Amino acid sequence: MITLGGPSRRIGPMLSLVGLMAALAACGGGLPSRTAAGRTQGTVVFAEPAGSHPTYIFPLDSLAYFSTINLNQFQYLMWRPLYWFGSGSKVVLNQQLSLAYPPQFIDGNGKVVIRLKPYRWSDGHPVTARDVQFWMNLLKANKANWGEYAGPGTFPDNVAKVTIDNATELTLTLTHAFSPTWFTFNELSQITPIPQHAWDRTSSGGSVGNFDDTPKGAVAVYNFLNHQAESLTTYTTNPLWRVVDGPWVLHTFNTTGYAAFRPNVNYSGSVKPHLREFVEMPFTSETAEFDALRAGTITYGYVPLPDVSQIHAVRAAGFTVHPWYLWSMNIIPLNFHNPVAGSILRQLYVRQAIQSLINQTLYLRAALKGYGAPDYGPVPIYPPNPYASAYERANPYPFNPGHAVSLLRRHGWRVRPGGASTCADPGPRQSQCGVGVVRGERLELNILYSAGIVWISQEMQALRSSLSLAGIQLNLREAPSNTVVFTPIPCTAKQPVCSWQLVFWGNGWEYAPDNYPTGGDAFHTGAVGNWGSYSNPTADRLIAATHYQTGEAVLVRYQNFIAAQIPMLWMPIAPYQISAIRDTLHGATPQPVDGVSLTPEAWSLRR
Repeated sequence: MITLGGPSRRIGPMLSLVGLMAALAACGGGLPSRTAAGRTQGTVVFAEPAGSHPTYIFPLDSLAYFSTINLNQFQYLMWRPLYWFGSGSKVVLNQQLSLAYPPQFIDGNGKVVIRLKPYRWSDGHPVTARDVQFWMNLLKANKANWGEYAGPGTFPDNVAKVTIDNATELTLTLTHAFSPTWFTFNELSQITPIPQHAWDRTSSGGSVGNFDDTPKGAVAVYNFLNHQAESLTTYTTNPLWRVVDGPWVLHTFNTTGYAAFRPNVNYSGSVKPHLREFVEMPFTSETAEFDALRAGTITYGYVPLPDVSQIHAVRAAGFTVHPWYLWSMNIIPLNFHNPVAGSILRQLYVRQAIQSLINQTLYLRAALKGYGAPDYGPVPIYPPNPYASAYERANPYPFNPGHAVSLLRRHGWRVRPGGASTCADPGPRQSQCGVGVVRGERLELNILYSAGIVWISQEMQALRSSLSLAGIQLNLREAPSNTVVFTPIPCTAKQPVCSWQLVFWGNGWEYAPDNYPTGGDAFHTGAVGNWGSYSNPTADRLIAATHYQTGEAVLVRYQNFIAAQIPMLWMPIAPYQISAIRDTLHGATPQPVDGVSLTPEAWSLRR
């Protein structure tokens, strides 16, 4: 699971257009130079999402840093995951880009054998089974800090033992016999080998050892590496981050989010970088990005939704336009433990009423300008795939204000359209307001959403208006995307951080690196990504079944239950972006549906 839309702190002012052009000139921008082989070498500038930029380099991210920006568009350029997923519009294992050959499940699916390809680190050392074990040891000792940890018994708890068979092969002994599809797509996909020979240390001046062999030592190593990763100003000078197995090495970085990469000359992959430099450029607003795009200083940018009427001009300026859709669900997290609104949000009928007031058709037409797709549950119905059930596709909760009003009245509320409804009949019975809701309690909710993105603001204004039809008062508050993405964290009602109620940053939850859409990281009790602390024993049982059993039926039962439960509100899926790619840039399409991982080593500039 990876959140989208730029989860990172925004530090410092936006680069002005003049400053942007100066930065490009300084890093080798401008017209590409032609090589003897006929290819052109030069700089490609990729626009980061508005208000978002990389903030963490160590590929073992806590929840505070677990994002597509940090993983897919930053770390993966330097450190390749063990298994790469996605090929165009298909959610599949991409063998060419993986560091290992396809896994072999043995002993009734109770063990899995992993055999590495002949990759090397940038300092010449081979990538070995020990490097995989090193990452696993750090993870096991520090799992509570990991952004993908879904609770006791999940990965890495479900790996009982890691055995190194030889330098290029290891065997994972599992706690149970698991579905090979699920374990490959959602567990092995998490692993990123890291250089044990260079990073297994507890201080900058200390020697490299085998500290990770003990839990205490693994904690010390993790604390050291995490501390180094939190020092953003040293990313290009710290020798730790120069040891990579990916196609790129970070050359320039600053805390505004500007990142420039140059080729790893010792990269072992079959596709070597053609470019001299790949730049990720930060912007604090979509307007600033679009200004830079029109000024010609971006190679691979995007057209903001409010500006889609200018797509013809963008094409005329030498760009091709490609909407970029992801394997994702779009959601509004709900805080079931909020001390004020938690008791209301825990009532299923309230969530059903709110979902019945979300006019997805209107949002798609007006706010998203015809781009995007509806989202009715935890499994995406778009792009077309074999996983979404008929129940989800049929939209369990279509827009129906009358139904919302009826639900509230049947459960003891005095409905006041245009105002705030109040609980008139408190109590636990089916006809009452429900456990924890007191007499006279107002149906009033607060939502925090990303600032600077017009379509998000338009959707929130429309949502407030439609909720008012059933007397649900929605108070709107904006904040930078970085703040919004990191606001919803699991909590208890007595914690100060539990003040959030609803949040919306626009692009929700991407199924990557947990590619098989079973939702364990989002909806299982205790999962770190279960921001609102939703807990239901039936949901936990159905999620577990998708991990052990194969076939379509088990996934259908899970998704139908979660779609009906509405643990988070379903919102229409916006394209990750409407990409504008210079005609001279080749190899950047098709854009991957399974992840927003960038592969600029496959790109080239041609006249």
